Amino acid sequence: MKRFKTISTTFIVVIAVIFSCNVYYLVSLYNSIRSNVERDVMTALADADIDDLMFRAGRAQALASNVQMQEEVEEKQAPRKAEATTYRDENGQLISVRTEADGTVIEERAMLSENASYSNQMVDAMSRQFHAIMDRYIPYDMEVMDSVLYNQLSNRFIYPDFLCVEVVNSNDSVICGNPKFNGESGLDSFSFNINPDEGIYYKAYMTPLTRHILSQMFGIIITVFLLMVAFSLAFWYLFRTVSRLRTIEEMKDDFVSNMTHELKTPIAIAYSANDALLNYDTSNDPDKKTKYLTIANKQLRRLGELVENILAMSMERRKAMKLRPEDIPLREFVEEIAAAQRMRGDKDITINVNVADNIVVEADKTHLANVLNNLIDNAIKYSDESVEITITGDNHDLSVRDNGIGIPSKSIPYLFNKFYRVPHGNRQDVRGYGIGLYYVKCILDKMGWDIKVNSVEGKGSIFTIKFSKDEQ
Repeated sequence: MKRFKTISTTFIVVIAVIFSCNVYYLVSLYNSIRSNVERDVMTALADADIDDLMFRAGRAQALASNVQMQEEVEEKQAPRKAEATTYRDENGQLISVRTEADGTVIEERAMLSENASYSNQMVDAMSRQFHAIMDRYIPYDMEVMDSVLYNQLSNRFIYPDFLCVEVVNSNDSVICGNPKFNGESGLDSFSFNINPDEGIYYKAYMTPLTRHILSQMFGIIITVFLLMVAFSLAFWYLFRTVSRLRTIEEMKDDFVSNMTHELKTPIAIAYSANDALLNYDTSNDPDKKTKYLTIANKQLRRLGELVENILAMSMERRKAMKLRPEDIPLREFVEEIAAAQRMRGDKDITINVNVADNIVVEADKTHLANVLNNLIDNAIKYSDESVEITITGDNHDLSVRDNGIGIPSKSIPYLFNKFYRVPHGNRQDVRGYGIGLYYVKCILDKMGWDIKVNSVEGKGSIFTIKFSKDEQ
């Protein structure tokens, strides 16, 4: 029992560890994919910013070509003299020079970082210069920004159901709102700095990325789920097998213990009776002599029955056991077995044989005799002192009817299971091992025959052997 508990605990721990590892793996994979997707969104936002600047530059050029060349320009008109230049000098410095509309020149110097792409740093610096110049004169168009951002996300196979962009400052106050956004909660948001000097950001709102991430993980989730199911089934099968082995081992131990006791008892009794006949003068006491011989004979017969049961169970375990079928005259065969059973002197036994003449069956004579003896023996054991058994046979079946104590209906489905014994609280005098009817069922199955049971408690039982074919 202790070993079984240890194995059970081990199985549970292994399943728990496997489940935990799989959950940890899926969570780690989810976080990794989410990190990559978020990086893709930020890259798409940066590229969308460049696209939007190109649209705004086109608007500025069109505006500049349609206005009169005059010194006074209205506010928000495109400047005609604003310029921006970005280059790298011989020392590796990134130099950004911006000329405002009023002629003011602003120069910024920064060392290029070796940990990032030089081209990306150049593009970033130029986009900041564009924003510094253009944001004062060309208004933001959130509809255009939404469109170019959606296109950039689509290029990365990200398709949000809802998407909008606003312009905010470092305090998250809205500078340029988006009419599509009504302050919905539960959306993912991403901020991209477009003007560090003034602390201006694009803030994109979109439906949560969870569905997109799970769609990428779908194949892996299904695979992990199937593996978990396979592992669970495998461990369940192992656990069930170990449980059955444990049950069989316990039954074997009980069987050996009971059988040892049962074998010792008739041997001891027969030995005592025989010893009394040898060492005491019983020739002048016929009654005592008969009594001792009867006791010895009864115990030896019981010992023979125990040995028969052990051999029958041993033979059944040999799956390669070969039957030796032969033609058997059924009435003569049944009469012979009935005559032997009538000689038992422990009860008043009446056995009636109603088998039609000229019926011949093809079967293994030895095993069929064991089957019939088992059924008659059970009828005698589970009856009162006066036993009446009727054996009826024809071309289709052979039945054994008794007037015994009967079998509970709930026990009939399990009657032919190995080691199963019908609980009879009022029959403590009858001992058994639950292998007789199991042997009967196995032999009949091997012959291709079948057996059925009808029983009513207190009125007896009928065991009917069905022939698969009739031999005339």
